[in-house]
Amino acid sequence: MSIHHPAISVVLPAFNEAARLPPFLETVRRWLQSRYGDRHEVIVVDDGSSDGLADLLGRPEHGWRQLRVIRHPENRGKGAAVRTGMLAACGDLLLFADADGATPIEEESRLAAAIAAGADVAVGSRLIAAPGAARSREWFRGLSGRAFAAVARLALRLPVRDTQCGFKMFRREAGQRLFSLSSETGYLFDLEILTLARQLGYRVVEVPVSWTEKPGGHFHPTRELPRVLAALWRLRKRRNVTT
Repeated sequence: MSIHHPAISVVLPAFNEAARLPPFLETVRRWLQSRYGDRHEVIVVDDGSSDGLADLLGRPEHGWRQLRVIRHPENRGKGAAVRTGMLAACGDLLLFADADGATPIEEESRLAAAIAAGADVAVGSRLIAAPGAARSREWFRGLSGRAFAAVARLALRLPVRDTQCGFKMFRREAGQRLFSLSSETGYLFDLEILTLARQLGYRVVEVPVSWTEKPGGHFHPTRELPRVLAALWRLRKRRNVTT
């Protein structure tokens, strides 16, 4: 199989991640090479970074032909960056992961197994316990995350407990269809994608994964609360998609 039709595409949205992305990118490279050989691609979507990330990614010593970099000229939001990467991806499996490596790339095997078993969408979960799935999170952020997830599930009638984990895999057809229909550009794009998946009848499976909170994140729950609530209300009022 050529690089033009890889077995898996990994999309990494990145905004001012010059410090955190390169170490994670190296672990991604080693894992995918060992598991898929040359049958993989990694798409970094630089969402208008101003910290020198573009220069780091453009250095010739990378020598990694499976690495693609797409740059937004201005910051458009995480949802927009993920959508850009997912619609550009060529793999049979489409995975997006947070650039900080909070979920180890090795956990993709858990999600891939769920897809192989019949799921269209495999959602990484920090809220389902399982052997070998270790979690480390600041108690306040964990509590606020659980509270928000509960409100979102109730408001949007979603079956997924952990809607916001930044580690989700899609069967190619499902992923490209869902992201072609999505319009949310911010942090709540996950909710829109899961709502669309429910409306369109895709099989969604929640899979426990390891996760460790990383310092330096861009999302601040208290500061973002008004925008988050407005986006949640907008999603709640949106009519069902017609197909």
